[in-house]
Amino acid sequence: MKTKIFLLISVVVIALNVQAQNAIKNVIVETYYVSDSRDATDSIGGYLEPGSKTYRIYVQLKPGCKLLSLYGDKDNTLKINSTTNFFNNLEYGETFGKDIRFNDLKKNTVALDSWLTLGQVTRRAVNTYFGVPKTEDQDGSLIGGINNDGGSSSLSGGLLNNNDVQAGMPLTSTDGMEIGTEIPSSWVTNGIIDDITGVDSTIFGSVKAGSQFISNNISLTSSGVEGVNPDKNYILLAQLTTKGELSFELNLQVSDPSVENGFRSYYVAEGVDSIYSSEQKIVTVSSLLKYPSACGCLDPNYIEYDNKYFCSADNACKTRIVMGCMDPKACNYDPNANYNVQGICCYPGSCNDRDISYACPFNDEPILHLDVYPNPANSRITIQANKVNNKETKYVVYNYYGNVMLEKQLGLVNGEIIDNLDVSSFNPGLYLVRLFSGESSDSQMFIRK
Repeated sequence: MKTKIFLLISVVVIALNVQAQNAIKNVIVETYYVSDSRDATDSIGGYLEPGSKTYRIYVQLKPGCKLLSLYGDKDNTLKINSTTNFFNNLEYGETFGKDIRFNDLKKNTVALDSWLTLGQVTRRAVNTYFGVPKTEDQDGSLIGGINNDGGSSSLSGGLLNNNDVQAGMPLTSTDGMEIGTEIPSSWVTNGIIDDITGVDSTIFGSVKAGSQFISNNISLTSSGVEGVNPDKNYILLAQLTTKGELSFELNLQVSDPSVENGFRSYYVAEGVDSIYSSEQKIVTVSSLLKYPSACGCLDPNYIEYDNKYFCSADNACKTRIVMGCMDPKACNYDPNANYNVQGICCYPGSCNDRDISYACPFNDEPILHLDVYPNPANSRITIQANKVNNKETKYVVYNYYGNVMLEKQLGLVNGEIIDNLDVSSFNPGLYLVRLFSGESSDSQMFIRK
Protein backbone atom coordinates (compact mmCIF):
# COMPACT_ATOMS: atom_id res chain seq x y z
CA MET A 1 0.00 0.00 0.00
CA LYS A 2 2.84 2.38 0.80
CA THR A 3 4.34 1.79 -2.65
CA LYS A 4 1.08 2.70 -4.34
CA ILE A 5 0.85 5.96 -2.46
CA PHE A 6 4.46 6.79 -3.25
CA LEU A 7 3.85 6.17 -6.96
CA LEU A 8 0.84 8.47 -6.88
CA ILE A 9 2.87 11.20 -5.25
CA SER A 10 5.67 10.66 -7.76
CA VAL A 11 3.27 11.20 -10.66
CA VAL A 12 1.97 14.40 -9.08
CA VAL A 13 5.46 15.74 -8.42
CA ILE A 14 6.70 14.82 -11.91
CA ALA A 15 3.77 16.61 -13.52
CA LEU A 16 4.45 19.72 -11.48
CA ASN A 17 8.16 19.66 -12.25
CA VAL A 18 7.58 19.23 -15.98
CA GLN A 19 5.21 22.18 -15.96
CA ALA A 20 7.78 24.26 -14.09
CA GLN A 21 10.34 23.56 -16.83
CA ASN A 22 8.12 24.93 -19.61
CA ALA A 23 10.36 26.78 -22.03
CA ILE A 24 7.53 28.11 -24.21
CA LYS A 25 6.35 31.56 -23.17
CA ASN A 26 4.00 32.23 -26.07
CA VAL A 27 3.01 31.38 -29.63
CA ILE A 28 2.09 34.29 -31.88
CA VAL A 29 0.00 34.05 -35.05
CA GLU A 30 0.72 37.29 -36.90
CA THR A 31 -1.30 38.50 -39.89
CA TYR A 32 1.65 39.47 -42.04
CA TYR A 33 -0.19 40.73 -45.12
CA VAL A 34 -3.65 40.83 -46.78
CA SER A 35 -3.60 40.54 -50.57
CA ASP A 36 -5.55 42.92 -52.83
CA SER A 37 -6.62 43.22 -56.48
CA ARG A 38 -3.19 44.54 -57.55
CA ASP A 39 -1.50 41.41 -56.20
CA ALA A 40 -4.06 39.29 -58.09
CA THR A 41 -2.85 40.70 -61.46
CA ASP A 42 0.34 38.63 -61.32
CA SER A 43 0.33 35.42 -63.35
CA ILE A 44 4.01 34.52 -63.01
CA GLY A 45 3.72 33.41 -59.39
CA GLY A 46 0.19 32.05 -59.85
CA TYR A 47 -3.18 33.55 -59.06
CA LEU A 48 -3.42 34.98 -55.55
CA GLU A 49 -7.03 35.64 -54.65
CA PRO A 50 -7.73 39.11 -53.20
CA GLY A 51 -8.40 38.90 -49.46
CA SER A 52 -5.93 36.07 -48.95
CA LYS A 53 -4.03 36.43 -45.68
CA THR A 54 -0.38 35.67 -45.12
CA TYR A 55 0.21 34.42 -41.58
CA ARG A 56 3.47 34.06 -39.70
CA ILE A 57 3.72 31.70 -36.72
CA TYR A 58 6.29 32.56 -34.02
CA VAL A 59 7.21 30.70 -30.87
CA GLN A 60 8.59 32.77 -28.00
CA LEU A 61 11.01 30.79 -25.85
CA LYS A 62 12.36 31.81 -22.47
CA PRO A 63 15.82 33.44 -22.68
CA GLY A 64 18.67 30.99 -23.13
CA CYS A 65 16.57 28.35 -24.89
CA LYS A 66 17.09 27.38 -28.53
CA LEU A 67 14.73 25.78 -31.04
CA LEU A 68 16.16 22.54 -32.45
CA SER A 69 13.34 20.96 -34.42
CA LEU A 70 9.80 21.22 -35.76
CA TYR A 71 8.46 17.68 -36.07
CA GLY A 72 5.72 15.07 -36.19
CA ASP A 73 6.34 11.45 -35.12
CA LYS A 74 4.39 8.27 -34.37
CA ASP A 75 3.20 9.65 -31.05
CA ASN A 76 2.66 13.30 -32.00
CA THR A 77 1.01 14.39 -35.23
CA LEU A 78 1.95 17.66 -36.90
CA LYS A 79 -1.10 19.30 -38.48
CA ILE A 80 -1.50 22.44 -40.59
CA ASN A 81 -4.94 23.04 -42.10
CA SER A 82 -7.03 25.65 -43.86
CA THR A 83 -10.59 25.68 -45.15
CA THR A 84 -9.20 26.66 -48.58
CA ASN A 85 -5.94 25.89 -50.41
CA PHE A 86 -2.63 27.43 -49.40
CA PHE A 87 -0.85 29.69 -51.87
CA ASN A 88 2.60 28.84 -53.19
CA ASN A 89 4.50 30.98 -55.65
CA LEU A 90 4.95 29.08 -58.92
CA GLU A 91 8.18 30.75 -59.98
CA TYR A 92 10.56 31.12 -57.06
CA GLY A 93 8.67 29.67 -54.11
CA GLU A 94 10.49 27.28 -51.77
CA THR A 95 9.53 24.61 -49.25
CA PHE A 96 11.74 26.12 -46.56
CA GLY A 97 12.06 29.85 -45.98
CA LYS A 98 15.82 29.65 -45.50
CA ASP A 99 16.19 28.58 -49.15
CA ILE A 100 14.53 31.63 -50.71
CA ARG A 101 17.09 33.93 -52.33
CA PHE A 102 16.99 37.53 -51.18
CA ASN A 103 16.67 39.02 -54.66
CA ASP A 104 13.70 36.74 -55.39
CA LEU A 105 11.75 38.31 -52.51
CA LYS A 106 11.45 41.43 -54.67
CA LYS A 107 9.78 39.54 -57.51
CA ASN A 108 5.98 39.33 -57.99
CA THR A 109 4.43 37.52 -54.98
CA VAL A 110 7.43 35.45 -53.87
CA ALA A 111 7.45 37.21 -50.47
CA LEU A 112 4.01 35.67 -49.77
CA ASP A 113 5.02 32.06 -50.46
CA SER A 114 4.06 29.35 -47.92
CA TRP A 115 6.95 27.58 -46.18
CA LEU A 116 8.43 26.22 -42.96
CA THR A 117 11.57 27.36 -41.17
CA LEU A 118 13.49 27.52 -37.92
CA GLY A 119 13.96 31.27 -37.62
CA GLN A 120 15.95 31.86 -40.82
CA VAL A 121 14.17 33.39 -43.85
CA THR A 122 16.81 34.33 -46.47
CA ARG A 123 20.44 35.26 -47.10
CA ARG A 124 22.05 38.24 -48.80
CA ALA A 125 25.80 38.11 -49.36
CA VAL A 126 27.29 37.69 -45.88
CA ASN A 127 24.07 38.60 -44.08
CA THR A 128 21.55 36.04 -42.83
CA TYR A 129 18.03 37.32 -42.15
CA PHE A 130 15.65 35.95 -39.52
CA GLY A 131 11.94 36.48 -39.10
CA VAL A 132 10.76 38.85 -36.36
CA PRO A 133 7.23 40.10 -35.60
CA LYS A 134 6.65 43.30 -37.53
CA THR A 135 6.22 45.20 -34.27
CA GLU A 136 9.77 44.15 -33.34
CA ASP A 137 11.34 45.05 -36.72
CA GLN A 138 13.50 48.17 -36.38
CA ASP A 139 15.30 48.34 -39.75
CA GLY A 140 12.54 49.18 -42.25
CA SER A 141 11.56 47.16 -45.33
CA LEU A 142 13.40 45.77 -48.35
CA ILE A 143 10.34 44.21 -50.03
CA GLY A 144 6.99 45.43 -51.36
CA GLY A 145 6.02 48.69 -53.03
CA ILE A 146 8.90 50.37 -54.85
CA ASN A 147 11.12 47.38 -53.98
CA ASN A 148 8.81 45.04 -55.93
CA ASP A 149 9.02 44.44 -59.70
CA GLY A 150 5.26 44.75 -60.21
CA GLY A 151 4.67 41.16 -61.27
CA SER A 152 3.69 39.98 -64.76
CA SER A 153 2.06 43.35 -65.53
CA SER A 154 5.05 45.34 -64.22
CA LEU A 155 2.64 47.57 -62.31
CA SER A 156 4.02 50.96 -61.42
CA GLY A 157 4.71 51.16 -57.69
CA GLY A 158 5.05 47.38 -57.43
CA LEU A 159 2.93 44.82 -55.57
CA LEU A 160 2.42 44.13 -51.83
CA ASN A 161 1.24 47.70 -51.26
CA ASN A 162 -1.99 46.93 -49.41
CA ASN A 163 -2.35 48.76 -46.09
CA ASP A 164 -5.20 46.62 -44.70
CA VAL A 165 -5.50 47.33 -40.97
CA GLN A 166 -5.89 43.58 -40.26
CA ALA A 167 -2.18 43.21 -41.03
CA GLY A 168 -1.04 46.07 -38.84
CA MET A 169 2.09 47.77 -40.12
CA PRO A 170 2.35 47.67 -43.97
CA LEU A 171 5.07 45.63 -45.67
CA THR A 172 6.31 48.77 -47.37
CA SER A 173 7.48 50.07 -44.00
CA THR A 174 8.46 46.87 -42.17
CA ASP A 175 9.20 43.45 -43.66
CA GLY A 176 9.56 41.33 -40.50
CA MET A 177 13.21 40.52 -41.18
CA GLU A 178 16.36 41.42 -39.29
CA ILE A 179 19.99 40.34 -39.61
CA GLY A 180 21.07 37.70 -37.11
CA THR A 181 24.53 36.81 -35.86
CA GLU A 182 23.99 33.28 -34.51
CA ILE A 183 23.58 31.23 -37.69
CA PRO A 184 22.15 27.69 -37.40
CA SER A 185 23.91 24.86 -39.22
CA SER A 186 23.49 21.11 -39.80
CA TRP A 187 20.05 21.47 -41.41
CA VAL A 188 18.25 18.15 -41.90
CA THR A 189 14.77 17.65 -43.35
CA ASN A 190 12.54 14.59 -43.53
CA GLY A 191 9.06 13.72 -44.74
CA ILE A 192 8.33 16.65 -47.09
CA ILE A 193 10.57 16.49 -50.14
CA ASP A 194 10.62 13.09 -51.87
CA ASP A 195 14.04 11.50 -51.35
CA ILE A 196 14.13 10.05 -54.87
CA THR A 197 12.50 12.70 -57.10
CA GLY A 198 13.35 15.77 -55.00
CA VAL A 199 9.77 16.96 -55.50
CA ASP A 200 7.64 18.57 -52.81
CA SER A 201 4.01 17.66 -53.42
CA THR A 202 2.78 18.98 -50.05
CA ILE A 203 1.10 22.32 -49.29
CA PHE A 204 4.59 23.89 -49.21
CA GLY A 205 5.37 23.04 -52.84
CA SER A 206 3.95 24.33 -56.12
CA VAL A 207 3.38 20.92 -57.79
CA LYS A 208 -0.20 20.64 -56.56
CA ALA A 209 -2.47 22.78 -54.41
CA GLY A 210 -3.61 21.59 -51.02
CA SER A 211 -5.41 22.71 -47.88
CA GLN A 212 -3.82 20.46 -45.26
CA PHE A 213 -0.58 18.87 -44.16
CA ILE A 214 -0.89 16.05 -41.61
CA SER A 215 2.12 13.90 -40.84
CA ASN A 216 3.59 11.54 -38.27
CA ASN A 217 6.89 11.43 -40.14
CA ILE A 218 8.21 14.95 -40.64
CA SER A 219 11.07 16.94 -39.21
CA LEU A 220 12.97 20.13 -39.87
CA THR A 221 16.07 20.18 -37.70
CA SER A 222 19.15 22.36 -37.25
CA SER A 223 21.95 22.89 -34.74
CA GLY A 224 19.67 25.28 -32.86
CA VAL A 225 18.43 28.84 -33.21
CA GLU A 226 17.34 31.63 -30.89
CA GLY A 227 15.70 34.95 -31.66
CA VAL A 228 17.53 37.97 -33.07
CA ASN A 229 16.73 39.60 -29.74
CA PRO A 230 17.69 36.82 -27.28
CA ASP A 231 15.89 38.50 -24.39
CA LYS A 232 12.54 38.31 -26.20
CA ASN A 233 13.54 35.20 -28.17
CA TYR A 234 10.90 35.16 -30.93
CA ILE A 235 11.58 32.39 -33.48
CA LEU A 236 9.69 32.08 -36.76
CA LEU A 237 8.24 28.62 -37.53
CA ALA A 238 6.17 29.09 -40.68
CA GLN A 239 4.71 31.49 -43.21
CA LEU A 240 1.33 30.43 -44.63
CA THR A 241 -0.90 32.20 -47.16
CA THR A 242 -4.57 31.24 -47.54
CA LYS A 243 -8.01 32.81 -47.80
CA GLY A 244 -9.45 30.14 -45.51
CA GLU A 245 -9.51 29.69 -41.75
CA LEU A 246 -6.13 28.55 -40.43
CA SER A 247 -5.63 25.85 -37.78
CA PHE A 248 -2.59 23.90 -36.63
CA GLU A 249 -1.04 21.54 -34.08
CA LEU A 250 2.75 21.79 -33.83
CA ASN A 251 5.47 19.89 -31.96
CA LEU A 252 8.89 21.30 -31.08
CA GLN A 253 12.21 20.12 -29.67
CA VAL A 254 13.91 22.75 -27.54
CA SER A 255 17.37 23.03 -26.04
CA ASP A 256 16.81 24.23 -22.48
CA PRO A 257 19.92 24.88 -20.34
CA SER A 258 17.85 24.62 -17.15
CA VAL A 259 17.08 20.93 -17.80
CA GLU A 260 19.69 18.78 -16.09
CA ASN A 261 21.02 15.21 -16.41
CA GLY A 262 21.15 15.31 -20.20
CA PHE A 263 17.38 15.20 -20.68
CA ARG A 264 15.96 16.64 -23.90
CA SER A 265 12.81 18.80 -23.92
CA TYR A 266 9.92 18.19 -26.32
CA TYR A 267 6.72 20.25 -26.48
CA VAL A 268 3.59 18.86 -28.12
CA ALA A 269 0.10 20.12 -28.92
CA GLU A 270 -1.68 16.93 -27.81
CA GLY A 271 -0.99 14.13 -25.33
CA VAL A 272 0.07 13.94 -21.69
CA ASP A 273 3.07 15.27 -19.80
CA SER A 274 5.59 12.42 -19.64
CA ILE A 275 9.15 11.64 -18.63
CA TYR A 276 10.95 8.83 -20.48
CA SER A 277 14.00 8.07 -18.38
CA SER A 278 15.32 5.39 -20.74
CA GLU A 279 15.29 7.90 -23.61
CA GLN A 280 16.29 10.88 -21.42
CA LYS A 281 13.28 12.69 -22.80
CA ILE A 282 10.76 15.08 -21.24
CA VAL A 283 7.50 15.63 -23.14
CA THR A 284 5.32 18.56 -22.12
CA VAL A 285 1.89 19.38 -23.51
CA SER A 286 1.54 23.07 -24.39
CA SER A 287 -1.89 24.42 -25.32
CA LEU A 288 -0.08 27.28 -27.05
CA LEU A 289 0.97 24.92 -29.87
CA LYS A 290 -2.65 24.33 -30.89
CA TYR A 291 -4.52 26.97 -32.89
CA PRO A 292 -7.16 28.23 -32.62
CA SER A 293 -6.83 28.01 -28.87
CA ALA A 294 -9.31 25.78 -27.03
CA CYS A 295 -11.11 27.20 -23.99
CA GLY A 296 -12.39 25.15 -21.05
CA CYS A 297 -11.97 24.57 -17.33
CA LEU A 298 -8.66 25.86 -15.96
CA ASP A 299 -9.42 25.30 -12.27
CA PRO A 300 -7.58 22.15 -11.06
CA ASN A 301 -10.13 21.76 -8.27
CA TYR A 302 -12.64 20.48 -10.85
CA ILE A 303 -12.82 17.20 -12.74
CA GLU A 304 -13.27 19.05 -16.04
CA TYR A 305 -9.85 20.73 -15.63
CA ASP A 306 -7.37 20.17 -18.46
CA ASN A 307 -4.03 21.94 -18.83
CA LYS A 308 -4.45 21.76 -22.61
CA TYR A 309 -6.91 24.64 -22.43
CA PHE A 310 -5.47 28.07 -23.20
CA CYS A 311 -8.36 30.16 -21.88
CA SER A 312 -11.18 29.81 -19.40
CA ALA A 313 -14.74 29.23 -20.60
CA ASP A 314 -17.85 30.17 -18.65
CA ASN A 315 -19.52 27.25 -16.86
CA ALA A 316 -16.83 24.82 -18.02
CA CYS A 317 -15.93 23.90 -14.43
CA LYS A 318 -18.90 21.91 -13.10
CA THR A 319 -17.84 19.05 -10.81
CA ARG A 320 -15.60 19.89 -7.88
CA ILE A 321 -13.04 17.18 -7.13
CA VAL A 322 -13.61 15.19 -3.94
CA MET A 323 -10.63 12.92 -3.35
CA GLY A 324 -11.02 9.77 -1.32
CA CYS A 325 -11.24 5.99 -1.29
CA MET A 326 -13.91 4.81 -3.72
CA ASP A 327 -13.60 1.10 -2.98
CA PRO A 328 -16.83 0.00 -1.18
CA LYS A 329 -14.90 -2.85 0.44
CA ALA A 330 -12.60 -0.43 2.28
CA CYS A 331 -13.50 0.65 5.80
CA ASN A 332 -12.84 4.29 4.83
CA TYR A 333 -14.94 4.14 1.66
CA ASP A 334 -16.18 7.63 0.85
CA PRO A 335 -19.49 7.63 -1.06
CA ASN A 336 -19.06 11.33 -1.80
CA ALA A 337 -15.65 10.95 -3.51
CA ASN A 338 -15.38 11.27 -7.27
CA TYR A 339 -11.57 11.00 -7.57
CA ASN A 340 -10.26 7.68 -6.35
CA VAL A 341 -6.99 7.56 -4.39
CA GLN A 342 -6.59 3.81 -4.00
CA GLY A 343 -3.43 4.17 -1.95
CA ILE A 344 -5.32 5.54 1.06
CA CYS A 345 -7.94 2.78 1.17
CA CYS A 346 -7.77 0.85 4.44
CA TYR A 347 -8.83 -2.73 5.10
CA PRO A 348 -8.68 -4.80 8.28
CA GLY A 349 -5.02 -5.68 8.73
CA SER A 350 -3.86 -3.48 5.89
CA CYS A 351 -3.80 0.28 6.34
CA ASN A 352 -0.40 1.46 5.12
CA ASP A 353 1.14 1.16 8.59
CA ARG A 354 -1.30 3.74 9.92
CA ASP A 355 -3.64 3.53 12.88
CA ILE A 356 -6.82 2.18 11.29
CA SER A 357 -8.93 4.02 13.84
CA TYR A 358 -7.73 7.31 12.35
CA ALA A 359 -8.53 6.27 8.79
CA CYS A 360 -11.79 4.49 9.63
CA PRO A 361 -13.82 6.17 12.37
CA PHE A 362 -16.62 3.56 12.00
CA ASN A 363 -19.29 6.17 12.47
CA ASP A 364 -22.66 5.41 10.89
CA GLU A 365 -23.22 9.08 10.17
CA PRO A 366 -20.36 11.59 10.30
CA ILE A 367 -21.12 14.44 12.64
CA LEU A 368 -18.40 16.67 11.27
CA HIS A 369 -17.97 17.92 7.75
CA LEU A 370 -14.45 19.08 6.93
CA ASP A 371 -13.40 21.16 3.93
CA VAL A 372 -9.79 21.92 2.91
CA TYR A 373 -9.11 24.47 0.17
CA PRO A 374 -7.61 25.51 -2.19
CA ASN A 375 -6.75 22.08 -3.54
CA PRO A 376 -4.11 21.79 -4.96
CA ALA A 377 -2.46 24.38 -2.72
CA ASN A 378 0.63 26.53 -3.12
CA SER A 379 1.62 27.88 0.28
CA ARG A 380 -1.55 28.12 2.42
CA ILE A 381 -4.72 26.14 3.01
CA THR A 382 -7.94 26.95 4.82
CA ILE A 383 -9.46 24.34 7.14
CA GLN A 384 -13.20 24.75 7.59
CA ALA A 385 -15.73 22.63 9.49
CA ASN A 386 -19.23 22.94 10.94
CA LYS A 387 -21.37 21.01 13.45
CA VAL A 388 -18.78 21.24 16.22
CA ASN A 389 -20.85 20.85 19.37
CA ASN A 390 -19.00 22.21 22.40
CA LYS A 391 -16.21 19.61 22.23
CA GLU A 392 -12.45 19.56 22.64
CA THR A 393 -11.20 19.83 19.08
CA LYS A 394 -7.93 19.45 17.23
CA TYR A 395 -6.68 18.70 13.73
CA VAL A 396 -3.70 16.67 12.55
CA VAL A 397 -1.94 16.78 9.16
CA TYR A 398 -0.38 13.52 7.94
CA ASN A 399 1.95 12.97 5.00
CA TYR A 400 1.47 10.08 2.57
CA TYR A 401 3.36 7.70 4.88
CA GLY A 402 0.99 8.46 7.74
CA ASN A 403 3.58 10.51 9.64
CA VAL A 404 2.32 13.50 11.60
CA MET A 405 3.43 16.75 9.96
CA LEU A 406 1.52 19.10 12.24
CA GLU A 407 -0.94 18.92 15.11
CA LYS A 408 -2.94 21.85 16.42
CA GLN A 409 -5.16 21.96 19.50
CA LEU A 410 -8.18 24.25 19.07
CA GLY A 411 -9.59 23.79 22.56
CA LEU A 412 -13.30 23.78 23.33
CA VAL A 413 -15.18 24.67 20.15
CA ASN A 414 -18.88 25.22 19.55
CA GLY A 415 -20.06 25.97 16.00
CA GLU A 416 -17.93 26.62 12.93
CA ILE A 417 -14.16 26.31 12.54
CA ILE A 418 -12.12 28.33 10.06
CA ASP A 419 -8.36 28.14 10.38
CA ASN A 420 -5.56 29.10 7.98
CA LEU A 421 -2.46 26.94 7.77
CA ASP A 422 0.92 27.70 6.22
CA VAL A 423 2.10 24.64 4.24
CA SER A 424 4.89 26.35 2.30
CA SER A 425 7.51 24.23 4.08
CA PHE A 426 5.80 20.96 3.06
CA ASN A 427 7.31 19.00 0.18
CA PRO A 428 5.13 18.68 -2.92
CA GLY A 429 2.81 15.72 -2.58
CA LEU A 430 -0.36 14.30 -1.06
CA TYR A 431 -1.46 15.06 2.53
CA LEU A 432 -4.37 14.13 4.80
CA VAL A 433 -6.01 16.55 7.24
CA ARG A 434 -8.01 14.89 10.03
CA LEU A 435 -10.25 16.84 12.40
CA PHE A 436 -11.17 15.40 15.81
CA SER A 437 -13.97 16.78 17.96
CA GLY A 438 -14.94 14.70 20.96
CA GLU A 439 -15.71 11.21 19.61
CA SER A 440 -16.30 12.45 16.05
CA SER A 441 -13.81 12.92 13.25
CA ASP A 442 -13.64 13.68 9.54
CA SER A 443 -10.79 13.92 7.03
CA GLN A 444 -9.92 15.48 3.69
CA MET A 445 -6.92 15.14 1.42
CA PHE A 446 -5.05 17.91 -0.39
CA ILE A 447 -2.13 18.23 -2.77
CA ARG A 448 0.76 20.57 -2.02
CA LYS A 449 2.08 21.78 -5.39
